[in-house]
Amino acid sequence: MAFLMACGSTLTLGTAALARRDGWAIVRQSCTSSAGAVLLIALLGAATQFAFIVAVTQTSVANVVVTVGASPIAAAIAAFLILRERPERRVLWAIVITAVGIGATMSGSIGSPSLRGDLVAVIAICAWSLSIVVWRKHPHIDRASALAASSVVMAIATAPLVDWESIDVRMLLAGGAMGLIANPAGRMLYSAAPRYVPTAEVALFAPVETVAATIWAWLAFAEVPATQTVIGGIIVLGAIALATWPTSGSSDTANAS
Repeated sequence: MAFLMACGSTLTLGTAALARRDGWAIVRQSCTSSAGAVLLIALLGAATQFAFIVAVTQTSVANVVVTVGASPIAAAIAAFLILRERPERRVLWAIVITAVGIGATMSGSIGSPSLRGDLVAVIAICAWSLSIVVWRKHPHIDRASALAASSVVMAIATAPLVDWESIDVRMLLAGGAMGLIANPAGRMLYSAAPRYVPTAEVALFAPVETVAATIWAWLAFAEVPATQTVIGGIIVLGAIALATWPTSGSSDTANAS
């Protein structure tokens, strides 16, 4: 599945990078002027996706999702150490509230954890947090070409591990939907976000996937969420609102800009 997703993402992102006017020139300029940053993005992006997939196979999905809830903390620490970027107090409070909300969301489903899988999940959020810092530090990197390079690295890394006989029509459709549409769209939006807001605020939205996944499962498969899941989701969304709600100071700054 990881290989199929990477191939689909490579096709979509590569097309997006080259189909633009002067696409080849933009890609070539980005890869030559910021070669180190593009390579780092490619490696971190591939490592993030691969580690998350491995983590799910080594420990419970609940444990992986709870670990995702810690990604804003990892991103805030990385941004402070590398960029000296101090998050606002309300963002710090939102991070704490988000952690509480994720804990409440998954408290009813955490089973026997695997230390190996949990550590792999931690590696995944660390790689993801570092990639946001790189995007923040190099806002002029061409997003499409760097993400396409990441998908190529992912495809190369996972190709030797593929069980080719297990690929059927259903897996092709699922991998195509993920790789051609969902994965590229999400990654493009996430990579663009650090241009406009600090790293910690971008990472604060990662736990929303926990809430969103619950809603999608409810709509698609009639999986009614548990009470603590609903409560946790409300807490997480409230924390996001707290961190992103415009203040008079931010409005003044935006108007001045």
